[in-house]
Amino acid sequence: MDVVEQLLHPVRLRIVHALAAGHTLTIAQLCARMPEVSKITVYRQVALLTEGGFLQVDGEQRVRGAVERRYRLRPDRPTIDVGAAAAMSLEDHRRGFAAAMAVLIAEFNAYLDRDGADPAADSVSYRQGTLWLSPDELAATITDLRAVLRDRVANTPTSDRAPYLLSAILFPTGRPSPDEADR
Repeated sequence: MDVVEQLLHPVRLRIVHALAAGHTLTIAQLCARMPEVSKITVYRQVALLTEGGFLQVDGEQRVRGAVERRYRLRPDRPTIDVGAAAAMSLEDHRRGFAAAMAVLIAEFNAYLDRDGADPAADSVSYRQGTLWLSPDELAATITDLRAVLRDRVANTPTSDRAPYLLSAILFPTGRPSPDEADR
């Protein structure tokens, strides 16, 4: 299974998110983060991600006679890079977007279902807006956003940091009508 096929699945994508930032988790811990997903599905998806080179076993221990493994993301794991994204079909992009939205909805629901969830105190945001950008302005905006996020992406977990899921979605919504273009 290629990289695109591996990552265009909502449960596998949620597992990758859960293991981001150096986390190591067991199947039981992954299941606790995704209670609506059956344990057998989590096992199956972890096995596929391990076979596909995304995950590796970080350690094992005996628990009630069974071997419990801790998984982590491989540092050299495959990614959907610019070339792979360019080679994706329109249907692949449609499936990728649907998988990303399914993950976003599932993670947001999991957040709301937690004891003590407080969207106002946690600075939860899900705003949308339209930007009118030329190709050069779009490129500059993407460069600026990457610069802002680059330093934060390297953050490691500490007692005063909480993980936040950031989903940037950017696509053209249409072409301006002639009367809008003249403004």
